[in-house]
Amino acid sequence: MKRLLGLLVAAAFVASASLALAKDYQVTGPVVDVKDDQIIVKKGADNWEIARDKDTKTTGEIKKGDRVMIKYKMIATTIESKSTAKAADKAKADAKAKPEEKKADATKTK
Repeated sequence: MKRLLGLLVAAAFVASASLALAKDYQVTGPVVDVKDDQIIVKKGADNWEIARDKDTKTTGEIKKGDRVMIKYKMIATTIESKSTAKAADKAKADAKAKPEEKKADATKTK
């Protein structure tokens, strides 16, 4: 029983530590549009679209034109390496070019 409790405490610690790693950011400005799944805020000349869900804490009713401060975190959902894709594309291009080079070399030697 103590071992199970120890594992649960360790798992809770790891989970809370991973959430704490994401840096907090904030944006303040007038609301351009508000929907159930996003809010758009004017920051300078740009419109910032920030997603929201059922877990987003909101105080008061937010409507268009209200000045708000939004705190958010940026967390990657997917990461795709472009250098690996470029290397594969280059290898394909090199493979296509080699038969053409052989034909050119064969023509020169005749």
